[in-house]
Amino acid sequence: MTIRPATADDVPLVLPMVQRLADLHQSWDPQRYPYLPNIGQRYDRWLRTRADDPRSVFLLAEASPGKLAGFCVATVEAEIPIYHTQEIGFLHDLWVEEDYRHEGVARQMTMLLVERFREMGIRQVRLETAAANEPARALFRSCGFRASAVEMMIEV
Repeated sequence: MTIRPATADDVPLVLPMVQRLADLHQSWDPQRYPYLPNIGQRYDRWLRTRADDPRSVFLLAEASPGKLAGFCVATVEAEIPIYHTQEIGFLHDLWVEEDYRHEGVARQMTMLLVERFREMGIRQVRLETAAANEPARALFRSCGFRASAVEMMIEV
């Protein structure tokens, strides 16, 4: 398995995984994840921008040339100006295809993402996980993440 930076040319191979990730989130909580139709296509431009942005981390797990096992994408985000921390790394999405789960792929991508942010001078990386996704929280805890807030919502 090779973990490598994504390029804009890789985006079409990633979009079906984006759709599967969105479908999973919607199955868990359709009110929290009310995606617009064709979310994969909607990601196209954003992912191409991330591939060329030196302040983003967009990684692919490549099982063989042209066959992807997973991806992750993260950006540098500004923190609100009431904290000492001015910028954070934010992990938006991480996906590993079912055939490649439990092989350490997600852990490798996560640790490489953290290292890339460290190299950029970013000292804090955050992420959100769906309430139903305990396996992801276990993975992230094993990578050194800790719970720092609990998001709650109400439909009004």
